[in-house]
Amino acid sequence: MSDRRTPTWADDSELHDEYGYGQQQGQAQGHQQGQQQQGQQQYADNGYPQQNQQYQQSGQQQQHQQQQQYGHGNQQQYAPTDEDQRRYAQQESLRQYAQQAQTRSRVQPTYPPYQEQAHQGGYVTETGSWRFDVHDRTTSYPDQQTYDTYAPYDPYASYTAVEPEAVAEPVVPEPEKPGYTLPPVQESAWAVDTRRSRLLGRGVLLCVMLVQAGLSLRLSGTAFQDEALYIASGHYELANLLHGTKLPVDFAAYFSGHPKLYPVIAAVVDSQFGLTGVRLLSLLFMLGATGLLYSLTRRLFNLRAGLGAAALFSVLQSTMVLGNFATYDAAAVFLLALSAWAVVRTDRMSAAAVLLAAPPAALAFGVKYASGMYLPTLVVLAVITAHQHRGIRALGRGVMLGAGIVALLGIGYFFSGPLGGISSTTTDRAKGTDTAATMLAHSAEWGGLVFLAALGGSIAYALRARMGEMPWLGAETSGRWRRVALGLVLTGTALLAPAYQIHLQTEISLYKHVGFGLLFAAPMAGLGMARLVGPHFRHPQLGILLYVLTLVFGMVQAQRAFSFPDSTQMTTYLSTVVDKKGTYLAEEQEVPAYYLRDKTNWTQWQNSYFMDYRGKDGKQYTGPDAFRQAVRDGKFDAIVMHGSVSPATYEAVKEGLKNNSHYRLAAVFPFTTSSGENAYRIWVKR
Repeated sequence: MSDRRTPTWADDSELHDEYGYGQQQGQAQGHQQGQQQQGQQQYADNGYPQQNQQYQQSGQQQQHQQQQQYGHGNQQQYAPTDEDQRRYAQQESLRQYAQQAQTRSRVQPTYPPYQEQAHQGGYVTETGSWRFDVHDRTTSYPDQQTYDTYAPYDPYASYTAVEPEAVAEPVVPEPEKPGYTLPPVQESAWAVDTRRSRLLGRGVLLCVMLVQAGLSLRLSGTAFQDEALYIASGHYELANLLHGTKLPVDFAAYFSGHPKLYPVIAAVVDSQFGLTGVRLLSLLFMLGATGLLYSLTRRLFNLRAGLGAAALFSVLQSTMVLGNFATYDAAAVFLLALSAWAVVRTDRMSAAAVLLAAPPAALAFGVKYASGMYLPTLVVLAVITAHQHRGIRALGRGVMLGAGIVALLGIGYFFSGPLGGISSTTTDRAKGTDTAATMLAHSAEWGGLVFLAALGGSIAYALRARMGEMPWLGAETSGRWRRVALGLVLTGTALLAPAYQIHLQTEISLYKHVGFGLLFAAPMAGLGMARLVGPHFRHPQLGILLYVLTLVFGMVQAQRAFSFPDSTQMTTYLSTVVDKKGTYLAEEQEVPAYYLRDKTNWTQWQNSYFMDYRGKDGKQYTGPDAFRQAVRDGKFDAIVMHGSVSPATYEAVKEGLKNNSHYRLAAVFPFTTSSGENAYRIWVKR
């Protein structure tokens, strides 16, 4: 590019005439007149009369104006003023600019002024104009700047573009290769669902489940009252199914679950592996629930939230206890977890796929009627998880799941017959005397940390869908209202069991039922734990602290809840005094009836809760009075009491034994529980 500068004459409008730059003014008069004559002579010789006449007239007019301004010849001496000097400087700049425009052209060759032989029929005049040859009517300018400069003077000018010469690119030397190159790795294996992260997550999950198994197996003891009841009833139910043996009692009338489901399975396992085998079955159910919880939480959120949910759930006191407890609670928890997993897993499939969650949900209700409180949570969860992909059509998915569950329950009820236990143990259970404050305090003690973690996770999730650990990921995030609804449903489910039992004013089995609700709150608790740790494991000590506190509290509470009397010595002694003919009174009669089922029948054992009795005096007695009078009459062949379960009955029995010659105190077997020291006392009929 040329470095030309705008000349000073460009600012003066008087210098722009109709022919371009015009004639120069402001020089001496003689020089100006000679220049004009020379220009007229040149135009006169070009062979164009019409144009020559035009240029001559223009020159004469301009000469006449100059003569009037400066005088004729040397008749009047001219004294230049400041304005004249400025005009002279502009004229000089015009002449220099015209010459430099020609000499600075990149393509057009440079010709010295007044060169007589022009190149290709043209040359530059003294005034900077381009003189073209009359024989060559076309003049080509390969440079845009030169064309713009001389086009006003050359009516035959044309512009011919010339491609610029290629500029060679500088040669950049290749960088030297390093001696060792690190292989590419994921920047955050915890936030990307890759094969490596899945393997890592499964390894950590295996460690969590091993810890869970160890915590459950450390609990030991003889059969608890509920364990003995369900396993023993399962043997009778199994005999009824296989051989048509008449049931000793109608277990369905007072069981809190269908007697032909879990009790039968427990009886089959007990026949081969005993009580230990049935407890191991419960451990497998709880480990399966933990694995399903990890999977569904990872699908809802991410890997870290899934591991957090599984870790916190595995160390709850209810999880530890139910993992070594031969009751149908563990089976019900597993079935609820399986149904929830199926709901979340099929969120992007067709609406009919959600029906896969209906059978385990219906079975959960059949195994334990209290599971029915959590069926609405499954239906709402089906809508929320699919709303992101289906919009308003997700409502149909929830309706389909609810209809499927109701249909299966209706079919089951049709074939099973009356189930009085639903009302007596669940819907219309007798109210107790426990206060709401006591049950709230115990509920907070058993699951307060996990509930707070779930509450924090719900709030954090509502405010922000992701921590922003990997901002380059363009994954679709859920809407805020959906996130709020998910947090409310899952976290709020943990309050169902305490609220219902506060309504019933009874704390019976609350320590187990709390775990049902925390199963649904655990995903939000896992998310809360992940948010507490922060992106890129910024604060791992906070997550470790939460896990350790939950672990310590769970271990202490589980040891306290799993503490019940050791019945080994008691059953061993009773085996020497019972047979198939006698009648026996026992506090927690299910325990000796289970252990001594080969020597006695179920109907030979009388529990300490309720009794109707017609005495030898002909009067009808009920409640504690019935027990008192029956002892006085010597109805029972053996009496086993410790007073912890039925204090009123125990006091009535002691009153009946006073000055009673029918019985003698045969044995006393002390035991220790979390409630303190006590002892089995066995009275045998003389």
